[in-house]
Amino acid sequence: MRFRPCIDIHNGKVKQIVGGSLQDKGDRAKENFVSEKDAGYYADFYKKAGLDGGHIIMLNPRSSFYYEATKKQALLALGRQPGRWQIGGGINEQNAAQFLDAGASHVIVTSYVFRDGQIYYDNLEKLLREVGREHLVLDLSCRAAGRKVPDLNCQPASKSYYIVTDRWQKFTDVRLCPEVLDELSAYCDEFLIHAADVEGKAQGIEQELVRMLGDWKGIPVTYAGGVGTYEDIRLLGRLGRGHVDVTVGSALDLFGGKLSFEEVVRCCS
Repeated sequence: MRFRPCIDIHNGKVKQIVGGSLQDKGDRAKENFVSEKDAGYYADFYKKAGLDGGHIIMLNPRSSFYYEATKKQALLALGRQPGRWQIGGGINEQNAAQFLDAGASHVIVTSYVFRDGQIYYDNLEKLLREVGREHLVLDLSCRAAGRKVPDLNCQPASKSYYIVTDRWQKFTDVRLCPEVLDELSAYCDEFLIHAADVEGKAQGIEQELVRMLGDWKGIPVTYAGGVGTYEDIRLLGRLGRGHVDVTVGSALDLFGGKLSFEEVVRCCS
């Protein structure tokens, strides 16, 4: 299990937020931590620690007053460690190459592919033609729900997780399950999966979700959400069978939390 660093940017600031609280209207979110340092500082910090393969997430929509400030911070971080960061937030086939040219190793995409509750394969194909499978990460962030939509592509499960889009605000009709992972893995190099219901709360991981991801044997998967103790990390390692990487945000002392960054990295390795 690898530790994957993260830099989340909202309203032009590096932040840690409660994922389910994010609202485009008014550019609001419940904040756990707002840094006085810029994104370049965190990119340099992770570089000195020898870490890569992490993600930079721009949490403002392109329509936001703050989008350009958020994008500026993201580009600053990319420039500090070219080829070592993935970037997501408002990515489509028109701007994806711009971020790769700025130093991103991969672009991370959700809303452009999952729209109106469904998978838009035409948009997915456009991205593949533009950047190639080797530079594409699909963000399959999800929330638990008792949905009424029949799903013939997935086997029954005791708890259902549905992919959410638009900064975790909108449910799709696509249930996250091994069959969907099998299908979508043909289009991308990795998956990034935030458990949005527990994201930023540091009160425990979504165990059933992690178990499902650990049982699935496919392309690399990074999980985020709910880690609040070192035992959470060890549990994630067991349930994920070493196949599921992890990112930790709000719980880290780096972002005002209680967990030692150095100890977290040791737990993962």
